[in-house]
Amino acid sequence: MPSTESRRIELTLRRPWFALYARIRPTLVVGGRGQPTQWGHGTWQVPADEPVAFAVYLFNRVWRFGQAEVTLAPGDAPNLVYRAPALPFGPGRIRVDVDARTRGGGIGPR
Repeated sequence: MPSTESRRIELTLRRPWFALYARIRPTLVVGGRGQPTQWGHGTWQVPADEPVAFAVYLFNRVWRFGQAEVTLAPGDAPNLVYRAPALPFGPGRIRVDVDARTRGGGIGPR
């Protein structure tokens, strides 16, 4: 029987103040399922007892760019930050934000 416990992951999607592309929104892939999302803060509910893969990419109707991936283990901090590239090619960056708890942000397990 699958576990019913879950945790919330906070993801901040940041775009550069100057980018050579417009009207492009990120796509988030959580556990193999893609979903369009918006820039800024968001939270996602994931299982509490298993690792979960997060990937973000941008798509401009011709090619993908800005791809970044991370896998969170059950004990990792629940805060991620993604930074998109300024140019419409190359990778983005995603990292675990371990300082968010000390700044008052972050959402813990529920």
